[in-house]
Amino acid sequence: MKIGDQVSVVDEDLSGVVTSVKGNIVVLKDEYGFTHQYPKEKLVPKNASLYQDIQVIKKAEPKKIISKKHQKEAIILDLHFHNLVKNPNDYDGFERLFIQKEKLLEVIAFCRKNHLKRLEIVHGIGDGVLQRMVFDVLESQTHLDFYNKEILHHQSGAVMVEFH
Repeated sequence: MKIGDQVSVVDEDLSGVVTSVKGNIVVLKDEYGFTHQYPKEKLVPKNASLYQDIQVIKKAEPKKIISKKHQKEAIILDLHFHNLVKNPNDYDGFERLFIQKEKLLEVIAFCRKNHLKRLEIVHGIGDGVLQRMVFDVLESQTHLDFYNKEILHHQSGAVMVEFH
């Protein structure tokens, strides 16, 4: 640094012109005419031409790593009885509901064992017996939240389950 150089003070909002240099101490005059003394290591040159030749390298922003189990869409369990057995006409109402309940409990256990986060249960819209059974089973479970998939409709045919 020499007399007449424009400098800025590190960690302060102060700049000025160097008026004298005595060893390691530099005296500068700010824009209001006040003089300040700083050690050389606290000052940086305020010369724009120093920075013109430096190329700015723009790095790509790192992508957030998401585990594969969180990327998956929700598993869909369709509890319509014709999807669960080969001959749906061979069963009475109680047996149907029992098989549907067992399938629901089996899939919930599978999701927990494999640390899956979301399950969509399709129960359909009907007289509400299957829907009530699904809600009763979900209310008896711990560490999960559930809500109707279609928020705007009073009764939807599906329930979304999120495991903790």
